[in-house]
Amino acid sequence: MKTEATTETKREATRLALLMATVAGAAALAGCSGDDGTPANTKPGYLGTITQASYDGVSDDLLTAGLGKTGIGGLLPAYADPLHPTAAELRRANIYNSYRALLDMTAAGGYGTLYGPNVASDGTVTTGEGKVAGTEYIAFSDDGSGTKNVTLMVQLPSTFDPANPCIITATSSGSRGVYGAMSTGEWGLKKGCAVAYSDKGTGSATHDLQNDTVPLIDGTRTTSAAAGKNAQFRAPLSAAELAAFNADTPNRFAFKHAHSQQNPEKDWGASTLQAVEFAYYVINERFGNTSLSGQRLATFAPGNTIVIASSASNGGGSALAAAEQDTKGLISGVAVSEPAVELPKQPGVTVVRGSTTLAIVGKPLIDFTTYADVFQSCASLSSQLAGTPFQASYAAGFGFFAGNRCATLKSKGLLTAATTAGQADEALQKLRDYGWEVESNQLHASLAAFEVASAVGVTFANGLSRASVKDNLCGYSFASTTAAGVINVLAADALAQMAATGNGVPPSSGVQLIANNNAAGPVRSLFSASPSSGTADMNADGSLCLRNLVTGTDAAALKLQAGVDETRRNGNLHGKPAIIVHGRSDALLPVSHTSRPYYALNKVAEGAASKLSYIEVTNAQHFDTFIGLPTILPGYDTRYIPLHVYLNRALDAVYANLKNGTALPASQVLRTVPRGGTAGAAPAITAANVPAIAATPAAADAIGFAGSTVTVPD
Repeated sequence: MKTEATTETKREATRLALLMATVAGAAALAGCSGDDGTPANTKPGYLGTITQASYDGVSDDLLTAGLGKTGIGGLLPAYADPLHPTAAELRRANIYNSYRALLDMTAAGGYGTLYGPNVASDGTVTTGEGKVAGTEYIAFSDDGSGTKNVTLMVQLPSTFDPANPCIITATSSGSRGVYGAMSTGEWGLKKGCAVAYSDKGTGSATHDLQNDTVPLIDGTRTTSAAAGKNAQFRAPLSAAELAAFNADTPNRFAFKHAHSQQNPEKDWGASTLQAVEFAYYVINERFGNTSLSGQRLATFAPGNTIVIASSASNGGGSALAAAEQDTKGLISGVAVSEPAVELPKQPGVTVVRGSTTLAIVGKPLIDFTTYADVFQSCASLSSQLAGTPFQASYAAGFGFFAGNRCATLKSKGLLTAATTAGQADEALQKLRDYGWEVESNQLHASLAAFEVASAVGVTFANGLSRASVKDNLCGYSFASTTAAGVINVLAADALAQMAATGNGVPPSSGVQLIANNNAAGPVRSLFSASPSSGTADMNADGSLCLRNLVTGTDAAALKLQAGVDETRRNGNLHGKPAIIVHGRSDALLPVSHTSRPYYALNKVAEGAASKLSYIEVTNAQHFDTFIGLPTILPGYDTRYIPLHVYLNRALDAVYANLKNGTALPASQVLRTVPRGGTAGAAPAITAANVPAIAATPAAADAIGFAGSTVTVPD
């Protein structure tokens, strides 16, 4: 018996030793140490309930919601019941709309050849539909109060390779929901990377104040009472405050970015980092080694996983903020497009274009946006803009109102010319002097027609001020209107589907900007008369009120300015390899207020440790999707190339650097070739229109830096 027991004990000891060696060996292969130090994989405390769904890549998928390249490029299938869309239908519509909102979806513009679901990660154009099988995980990040409820999502493709782990962030652009950066996520999914998304505490769904209904995390709607802490957003109003607000201003809506009273922008970097941590948790739950007790370990961690922070617009700004704030080494590199990034009050940098030192640079978004809101509509009447996209239509349709705006600005001493034509020229020059490139001139009329500066100004001013919806900041509110601008009840189907159609910044999904102070009663802001002028001047009083929040010294102005200070960045990317691409013609986020001075700030902050390259792309602007609207905005197609192509190439370059040590391209002006031809019918784009980023640019194209000055060639 003793001999038998001893033999069995030896056998068990041998088996246990082999098991431990196997676990340790597997852990070693993953770059960790298994049970001798690798921590357990634990769910981050800020994450709520995680829901997950797997998609087969045939009937449904991660990238196209089952629509494929053809479906994403075609018409969205109808809802079975438009008044009660299902969560699956809203997801499909959300992915469809989010993807299309950022890209030119025409074949002539590059969809299906230069980019798109069917274009493989190496650029090969396939005949497939580009569907991506895998699992999707969604959860709120919150502090337990139910008031933050930032939506985070991780998409883990079936092609994820544990031997070559990678994560890409795709933080939403604008104020969109969590699917807002699907076009960035596409690069990661094709590469077999997990994609970490965040809505940044914004999102398109709204609180219908009149009926007190709110969106849930899946976009479906219910009553505020039924939602409880599970509401994606509820305006923080007491029952009495809500009743009083509805009595005074019926049929209004609150939006999360504007009215959460949290200044979400200050946390956009943190939200992006949380999305990365969520991705690590998901990957380790799926592929991490296990301890002897069966506990999943945090096998995949910084040091053995490539993580690239990416996205476009303020999603790109969020990636930069995350890289700056990354104290845990979660992020390996950065590749962003047209980032909205707030510099310090005194950035201490100089921008030179050609031989000209620019006088005004590095202003925050709320500053230059409210400046545009004051002057852009008047400037759009300038004869210097004749022949630019939508200018003739703008002058014909809005010329009366824009002319009145010019006159109001003259009466207030902001313009001096005696005629409307002279005032328009003067307003255009003011935009040039305040930091817009001459290449942006061609975009002012179309942006004014879409009320871009007004929409962004109102939303960001509310958000930065932590304003309540009941404050009606500067006399603005949000409501549905008739074509004539009279407030009405929003169509029930539009509200039910808004989580999948809205961008979180009215005008959007049938909700308009309202001027509460219009003399004859609340009306759509575009058609309103300012009390100070008595004329229909596109709510000049509202625009000037927003501008005063930026420049003034009263309590309301100081409140907004304090909010801006919470969003300022420092330029220190901690030596991470990084590429910024930005269109020189960008009229929403002018390069001299964003990427140019940020590049200089980074060089000052990091010195020789800096690994940031800046690629300024000619003939590129902010809204690729506008290029794909040739019947509405003819002339975008002949003038502009898709900047998205260069975001993909920046991602390629950063990945190659991190994976293989390939040097990043040097900073440069990249000179593209417009498609030309007839406005609205430009010839198909080719590779010749979008040349590669040069590893070493010609001297005439090289962006230089010395001391604290960035020099950008003409």
